[in-house]
Amino acid sequence: MPYEAAEREHAPKPWGVFTGDSLFVNSAGRPDLMGSGLAEELAESLYHTLYEYYSKLDDDVIIYPSHGHGSPCGASIGDRLTSTIGYERKFNPFLQYQDKATFQEYALSTAPPEPTYYKRMKKLNTKGPLVLGNLPAVRGLPPKVFSERISQGDALLIDTRSMLAFGGGHIEGALNIGGSPELSIWAGWLLDPDKPILLVLERDQELEKVVQLFVRVGYTNFAGYLVGGMKAWDNAGLPIIEVNQMTVHELHEANGNLQIVDVRSPDEWKAGRIPNAKHIFLPELEERAEELSHSKPVAVYCNSGYRASLGTSIVQRLGFDAHNVPGSWQAWCNANYPVEQ
Repeated sequence: MPYEAAEREHAPKPWGVFTGDSLFVNSAGRPDLMGSGLAEELAESLYHTLYEYYSKLDDDVIIYPSHGHGSPCGASIGDRLTSTIGYERKFNPFLQYQDKATFQEYALSTAPPEPTYYKRMKKLNTKGPLVLGNLPAVRGLPPKVFSERISQGDALLIDTRSMLAFGGGHIEGALNIGGSPELSIWAGWLLDPDKPILLVLERDQELEKVVQLFVRVGYTNFAGYLVGGMKAWDNAGLPIIEVNQMTVHELHEANGNLQIVDVRSPDEWKAGRIPNAKHIFLPELEERAEELSHSKPVAVYCNSGYRASLGTSIVQRLGFDAHNVPGSWQAWCNANYPVEQ
């Protein structure tokens, strides 16, 4: 490891460290993934790593973590890719404890919900994944063939376009999982790995990038992608449906005529939310949809809109009058609207 060499006598002063799964921007690794029997022991090990190694480094040492914002591998990971020891020493909540017991309590109580795909990926990583040799081949299907394939009913229809493009028009039944790195997390958490995937892309040229994001979490079974995207679908005269995009101003003026659903994580919800919202964590949305009424429209929000659009596509597929809130919590706060604690 680079830091081991840096600690040797007469070695140059370290200027950076790869922190792996231990120290993140504004957060630290979670010690609970090996089960409750080992959680306290691992929390103790994490304490020693943070306070007996990282805390002794100089302020200007740069950290390069293995996970970033949005990853469930740590609580509320910051949205920068790198940081410094000095910044983390001052602002990282995991580095504010001087005794082991209170640190362990904090580390174990703040761990985010464990994604469903973690156990599957552990087994796959232990066994060793199937050696593909290259990315899975994905057949390009013209619109009418793509439509016929959808009608077979055994495939997952995933639209990887941006939320506004999805809202403007999409194929009925599609889930909107945008083609950013977050796709790996939410595909792994929400999709059945045994079902083939049908893809709708922003552009055909993005196929390789999108397939890589699926492969990261073990999805290699693709039924095809829509050649020419939604433009080709439209030109073929095939049906589309829309999702209304509701601004935070419209949401604020709704006066109780909406069911507002917050799909953020429990920690995000506890830190503050839109008044009168109902919290349903995104991975639980489909199974808890019965808690919502079909008699009122549903407005879904998250932090910025990515998860909200996915959540909106879920409730729309279940027959609700669904509305997405672009900008979501960030836009609400920036508009200086009331916040409930």
